[in-house]
Amino acid sequence: MKITVLGAAGTVTGSRTLVESGDTRVLVDCGLFQGVRALRQRNWEALPFAPAELDAVLLTHAHIDHSGYLPALVRDGFTGPILCTEPTVALCEILLPDSGHLQEEDARYANRKRFSRHDPALPLYTEEDARKVPPSFRAVPFGEAVEVGALKVTFNPAGHILGAAGVHVSDGTRRAYFSGDVGPPDHLVMKPPAPPLPADVLFMESTYGDRRHGDDDPVEAVAQVLERTIGRGGILLVPSFAVGRCQTLLYILHEIFRTERVREVPVFVNSPMATSVTHLFQRWHEYHRLDREGAASVRDVAGYVRTVEESMELTQRWFPMVILSASGMCTGGRVLHHLKALLPDHRNTVMLPGFQAPGTRGGALAAGAEEVKIHGGWVPVRAEVVQLDLLSAHADGHQLVEWAAGVEVRPRRVVLNHGEPAASEALRQRLESRLQWDVVAAEQGMVLDLDRL
Repeated sequence: MKITVLGAAGTVTGSRTLVESGDTRVLVDCGLFQGVRALRQRNWEALPFAPAELDAVLLTHAHIDHSGYLPALVRDGFTGPILCTEPTVALCEILLPDSGHLQEEDARYANRKRFSRHDPALPLYTEEDARKVPPSFRAVPFGEAVEVGALKVTFNPAGHILGAAGVHVSDGTRRAYFSGDVGPPDHLVMKPPAPPLPADVLFMESTYGDRRHGDDDPVEAVAQVLERTIGRGGILLVPSFAVGRCQTLLYILHEIFRTERVREVPVFVNSPMATSVTHLFQRWHEYHRLDREGAASVRDVAGYVRTVEESMELTQRWFPMVILSASGMCTGGRVLHHLKALLPDHRNTVMLPGFQAPGTRGGALAAGAEEVKIHGGWVPVRAEVVQLDLLSAHADGHQLVEWAAGVEVRPRRVVLNHGEPAASEALRQRLESRLQWDVVAAEQGMVLDLDRL
């Protein structure tokens, strides 16, 4: 078995790993590179194989950095199955067309502003391209071995988000395990990740390999913010990612109101994508901690804003309430209209429930900006701004070591991907110190021949 690293090396995006055994070739994940321009440009580089030569894609989960290149792969000739869990299929049917729409929007903006080197600027793929992907999906239950040519493939629960999996690949002689993204064991909604299955090589994410999540109670932390805001007669606005983060926040608000920690106020989800994803949590309740009734109760804590007209009407309301709206880093979407309306008033609060990348509006707000630019104008920041980094869907460095230690057989080598260099190096040192394993950081283009380990 030969494995080639084609993404997520020294960065947290662009997850793509080629596995070859005999005449069988599969790609583990098919993600977009995101972030700075140098990374995004990799999406336009030719793949080192013809898409039609692949026998299958093995998809760990639906996040765009793992799934977002699928529309281009299918458009360019891939005709094999895309194997993943049922919730991942359902999420991709929501996320991929949206990604295609954004690609088209970016191209239109580049053409309008004339800042592209290409004339005209073209999208990486279109919404129509993305809608041609779903017929290729093949749902696989956790624990069921599936044959793909010379390989046997098994999906294993990873926590993280709905349907997320680690992938075990065996050719009968050698075995590899790909962690995908590993969730924390104490997540409020998602179940803990299962230990990795025995393998000669363990490919392991390292996103937060240099961090330790805090021990603060996220329910109490959000309750304190909400209590202060209601006391001022204000509105709590929470920019929130549609997959995972929004649903966790709804669970927290449900618990706050259920226990009467804070008096109940109206809650609105103003994100079409978050609305669709939230309803999937009841449908696929066996993939998380809540039962069907519990998931329905959490869903019903909020009202769902579906149309543009309803969204515009919501910005005109002025009474204590909570609004969850995308995007999570305030880079676009309906949240911008709410920010423009709410930031100038000291009674309101903007709660940033996670990491905010530098260069985004969320990053500026977290850094204490006195004004932010929205829709071409500057908006003063008089509202309270709070950043709570308590809701991560990734295991931290300590939790990753404990997760890896649960494997039944010591791997011959561990390859750390999906992490910035500092995070991967910190996790490498942790694993070597605690477990005395052979650990290396992934490098773009790295090739491992498992028969020579």
